[in-house]
Amino acid sequence: MLSELGKVYQSIPWTELVKSLNIKNKRKGRTAIFTPQGKVALMFLKSYTGSSDRKLLEDINGNIHHQMFCGIFLGPDRLDDFKIVSRIRTELSGKLDIKAIQQVLTRAWKPYIKIPNVILEDATCYETSMRHPTNVKLLWECIDWLHGQMKLTCKYLKIRTPRTKYLKQKDRYLSYSRKRHKRVQERIVLNRSLLHLLNKIVNLQGEIEKQYNDRLSFPIRYYKRFGVIKKILSQQKEMFETGTTRVPDKILSIDKNYIRPIIRGKETKKVEFGAKINMIQADGINFIEHLSFDAFNEGVRLINSIWYSRTLFGKITHVAADAIYATNKNRKYCTSAGITTDFKRKGKAGKHEEHRLKIAKELRKERATRMEGSFGTEKQHYGLNKIRARTKLNEMLWIFFGVHTANAVRIAKRLAVEGENSQTA
Repeated sequence: MLSELGKVYQSIPWTELVKSLNIKNKRKGRTAIFTPQGKVALMFLKSYTGSSDRKLLEDINGNIHHQMFCGIFLGPDRLDDFKIVSRIRTELSGKLDIKAIQQVLTRAWKPYIKIPNVILEDATCYETSMRHPTNVKLLWECIDWLHGQMKLTCKYLKIRTPRTKYLKQKDRYLSYSRKRHKRVQERIVLNRSLLHLLNKIVNLQGEIEKQYNDRLSFPIRYYKRFGVIKKILSQQKEMFETGTTRVPDKILSIDKNYIRPIIRGKETKKVEFGAKINMIQADGINFIEHLSFDAFNEGVRLINSIWYSRTLFGKITHVAADAIYATNKNRKYCTSAGITTDFKRKGKAGKHEEHRLKIAKELRKERATRMEGSFGTEKQHYGLNKIRARTKLNEMLWIFFGVHTANAVRIAKRLAVEGENSQTA
């Protein structure tokens, strides 16, 4: 009798996945611990267990079933370098093509999708793991990092570090951050002081680089982060002087400068920080139609979703989506293509209005329960509640494997039911 993990293993088309990701063993150097299939399996296992990288490696060391899933046998040996998980994630993220790999998964799973012609569609946000962004925190992070770089630069050049009010502002910031109730006037005064100090340190560091250009050589990541800090300074100045809270491409973190605020309009959480995804679902199986870290209007993506669904499943006859998708353009397209939707009617009722209302009610119920329920399942049980990846590509890979690990578990259950039916027949 196979365990659930064994059934999940059976449901995944390993050979086609590895070929689609174009993973190959290195010809030079020592033999890799994980084979190309093992690397993909490790990402599925991480999402399946919902563990951190360190805990995942501990599980693999002590669980023979996890070793078999990844195609390795350690015996008395142990894997101690938990960063191997991060290195494999980084390697795979550079080769991820979501649409191409979903085609591979669809071909393997299509026999178990009983109603491929009915598509449910909705958008969700998978939040990243980061501190709550405020202007004061962001400015201080920039000051703290850049001041440290300036001190290291001056130490290397054996010159005197320029005088700044860094220590004074540090005390003020720490005192402010410890307060439970922060007055608006205090925040404005501290914001102004931090802007002035950051502007001064940026100029001082720029002058040092210019003056000692022939003796200095910084890594590429230094110049990238310095460029991000300059952009943050420009944005924060504009926001402080104009009093606005929104600027184009607002940066919220110097480490994750690709994260943007996603306004969701929910009662408990009006703004979320992470990747926004337009998802399509066929018979309970989710597929990523569009993934972006910038806010976008999912209502304009219905036609693209229908076309993409056709490449995966063939003819589409029914579509269920939220009210934001019910634009005139989308309505006209669905009518011309003969697609039944759950949108509320505009204008006079048709000849078969009662029949249409029953279909719309069932579609609406299916989307509101099954699809939105699947989002909660992925976030709570497959590591998508707070994504702890540190780069944009790694975060996309994390989301991809979280979504499709949940799909693999659903398909595995259907395989088990099919197997039981064949034995009783």
